[in-house]
Amino acid sequence: MKQSSVMANEEELDSGEKVEDAVLFGVNDNPPPHLTVLFGLQQALMCIGGSLSLPYILTALLCPMDEQNVRAHLLSITMFMCGVATVLQCFLGVRLPIIQGGSHTFVAPIVVMMSLEKFRCQEKAEGLDAQSSNDTVVDWTVRMREIQGNLILASLTQVLVGSFGIIGTILRFVGPLTIAPTVSLIGLSLSHVVAMFCETHWGISMLTLFFLLLFSIFINKVELPIPSFSLKRKCHTKKLPIFQLFPVVFSVAIVWLFSHVLTVTDVLPSNSTIIESKARTDSKMEIMTKAPWFTIPTPFQFGIPTISMAGYMGMLAATISSIIESVGDYFAAARLSGAPLPPAHAINRGITFEGVSSIISGLVGAGHATTSYSGNIGIIGITKVASRTVFITAGVILMVCGVIGKLGAALAIIPEPIIGGTLLLGLGMVASIGISVLQFCDMSSTRNITILGVSFLMGLMIPEWLSENSEKVKTGSDELDQVIRVLFGTASFAGGFIGFLLDNIVPGSKHERGIDRWVKLSNNTESEPEADGIYELPFITKYIRRIRFCQFCPISPTFVKFRKTYLKIPIPLEDKDSKSERENCKRSLDDLYPDD
Repeated sequence: MKQSSVMANEEELDSGEKVEDAVLFGVNDNPPPHLTVLFGLQQALMCIGGSLSLPYILTALLCPMDEQNVRAHLLSITMFMCGVATVLQCFLGVRLPIIQGGSHTFVAPIVVMMSLEKFRCQEKAEGLDAQSSNDTVVDWTVRMREIQGNLILASLTQVLVGSFGIIGTILRFVGPLTIAPTVSLIGLSLSHVVAMFCETHWGISMLTLFFLLLFSIFINKVELPIPSFSLKRKCHTKKLPIFQLFPVVFSVAIVWLFSHVLTVTDVLPSNSTIIESKARTDSKMEIMTKAPWFTIPTPFQFGIPTISMAGYMGMLAATISSIIESVGDYFAAARLSGAPLPPAHAINRGITFEGVSSIISGLVGAGHATTSYSGNIGIIGITKVASRTVFITAGVILMVCGVIGKLGAALAIIPEPIIGGTLLLGLGMVASIGISVLQFCDMSSTRNITILGVSFLMGLMIPEWLSENSEKVKTGSDELDQVIRVLFGTASFAGGFIGFLLDNIVPGSKHERGIDRWVKLSNNTESEPEADGIYELPFITKYIRRIRFCQFCPISPTFVKFRKTYLKIPIPLEDKDSKSERENCKRSLDDLYPDD
């Protein structure tokens, strides 16, 4: 059995201090099979909460007659596509531990498309005959085909952006003052989503957060005896820090059981008009009853997709916003995983395969694109499990849940306040990773403080203003208006764009901007032997190296033109207790799974 090694990436700072990024299972490590399944299930649980709301939103916009059956069908397709996109991204894309899920950024352009006169929902009158009922069914599939066609076209554009290395070129002009607001605002801007889940029952949400903090911070050093087996020692027990490894699984299980007790004793209200009723464990049972046993997503199941210029421009704006968020997620995932700086070819490939997955999503009728999930990345910092194998396993679990509808429904009935508690911690970790990059800048500089403050404030202010005053954006072109609303309605894009613009036009030395320290770190990263192993394509890299032309292909592991980038997102300095804790966990794992 392969032992897991702690992955350490030490970087010399100007002050002489060292930053150690440590995980229990590194990106290339393979945990034992039974642990891999549990780790994968933990990540799948985090993903389902974010993707579950999309089928509900789409069903309301599509206006089908049989809403529950259509919603259940879309839920199965969504979970299946989350799994497909995750496997593609981890295996062939950026190859970092990243979960792909349904993107809420695309809801805004879909709402605009469905508000057009030809797609507007008609009032459902009672007593419709069979013929009118069939017409209504056709109407909702017409709406879905319009969404599919524009999504496929916009995602094809994303594939071209990644394949031609456009993102890799832009990254050469990006500094810490751009990445800090971009990454942090990914987490901070989703606070309303977390609040939407938590407000259903703040007590249950805070109880979930309490257990997450308890397991991951307070008693994470506690080791419990776990049965084990090896050829040398046969059956025996060894101690393992299971609370640190499975904080989400334990927290969700305990609070779910507690909610069930409150449900059967009728402490929680059963009246569906009361928001606290969503904390009941039977509040989503219709998902279980309506979900089909088996669903095989097939291309063009709703007919041939259609396209329009207005729809394409809206979807394109959402795609650009999704790309910006994903790039930030890639670097956050690398830092939390203790992985080297992702080179340009890995970023280009990640964007390309994200587009490929969204094209597939459009073909099978999911009604939305896929993007990286920041909450799942944040959990890496809690569990210290960054194995690519674990995330591919999570993708397989999501695919199985999508095909076996009842199995997916069983995971989807987790009460909403429990989901809110887990998202609160995960997205908080992402926000903190963005802030930690500021240690490379001279924060005593008035220039840097001004740029950072303006970027953060406008990144939060502009989207909020647009959400309430979208009709005031009038350029004379409906398509351009929609692009502006979607782009600047995304906090990470708005804040990152302003930070990028000011950082590149306001005079400042390289040391003041933090660029010189990033250049030093980038050069050190390129010499690390683990970098190529993490970001190389499996099985075919050795053949690609023999083809000289591939070094000019932006998604090839041998691509050299834009290999040097200046992005580096560190995590805060590790204290002595954290280092000691990591070493103790490593010894426990090595003892539990010795070489046979």
